Amino acid sequence: MEIRVLYEDNHLIAVNKPAGWLVQGDATGDTTLADWVKVYIKNRYQKPGDVFLGIIHRLDRPVSGVVVFARTSKGLERMNALFRDRKVEKTYLAVTTERPYPLKGQLTHYLTKDRERNIAKAYDRMSNRAKGAKKSELDYELIGELGGHHLLKVNPITGRPHQIRAQLGKMGWPIRGDVKYGFHQLNQDLSIHLHCQQLSFEHPVKKEPVVITAEPPRDQVWEMFDIYSE
Repeated sequence: MEIRVLYEDNHLIAVNKPAGWLVQGDATGDTTLADWVKVYIKNRYQKPGDVFLGIIHRLDRPVSGVVVFARTSKGLERMNALFRDRKVEKTYLAVTTERPYPLKGQLTHYLTKDRERNIAKAYDRMSNRAKGAKKSELDYELIGELGGHHLLKVNPITGRPHQIRAQLGKMGWPIRGDVKYGFHQLNQDLSIHLHCQQLSFEHPVKKEPVVITAEPPRDQVWEMFDIYSE
């Protein structure tokens, strides 16, 4: 499975995460994307000893797309601030089999997280049942449909765990393969059809605009839509 480096300089490195990879280690002990990037940096730049790599953000294991890491502590601190202050524009692609209505809009829900079961619950409003919930907002737009599948562009405004998955599931438009949030069957490779296509931000050190784009995996469903540069 090929991992492609999308961007690198002295402070940052970004890669296109394949579905199925962990960004950071967990109880499984599986090799992570961070492990791969450290080996890449060590070999490419002939680094002796340990390689510094700061984890800025994560994508869920079954999700693919852009992941940015920090190569310096300065880059890590400043990128963390950009994410915290919502100064990173994020664009995702999602495939559903249910057609959204309206075809374009903004969703607002209140999310709670069950950490033991690793699942989020979306509520329409704050209530006693939603105690401790965090407001979650995203914009979406239907941009393609073919063969009973619908391609959505999604721009999360907030950055809650499982936000897109939980909010689309709550609306009755679960992401293809995402049985945790209401789809009827798993994808064969255990991926879900959610892909972080683009991150845009001001470089934390150079103060220049950075736009990092990643193509979705090559599979039958993604390839139905004209979304590849080649």
